[in-house]
Amino acid sequence: MFLQSSIYIVFALLLIVSALLLLVVLMQRPKQEGLGAAFGAQMTDQAFGAQTTDVLKKGTVFFGTLFMILCFVLAVLMNAQYKRSHPTDLTDDKAPATQQPVAPIPEQPASQPAEPAAESPEPPAEEAPAEAQ
Repeated sequence: MFLQSSIYIVFALLLIVSALLLLVVLMQRPKQEGLGAAFGAQMTDQAFGAQTTDVLKKGTVFFGTLFMILCFVLAVLMNAQYKRSHPTDLTDDKAPATQQPVAPIPEQPASQPAEPAAESPEPPAEEAPAEAQ
């Protein structure tokens, strides 16, 4: 139960961090004044001060790092949940043996000589006489 609730919490945090990372990246002012200007670059300058690009760059690094850490934690938790729900693993020493013992192959008796071929109804073709030189 604890594992399942941990997965839900980490996944919710991952969604929130993803949305914040998206917003911080879109608010950055590119050199061509693209999408950053559409979100009101003048307003972000007033809110965060003249060093807006430094704050946004630090925010991008922070949220990007947090995103990667949360992805790793979520992968570890999902792997633990999978191992708990599938206990029969090939690397597990305590796993029950799933193979049946193989019965020995019985020895075959020595082969008997083949019976002579039955006579065919057609007589063998006669050979042509060799030409004398």
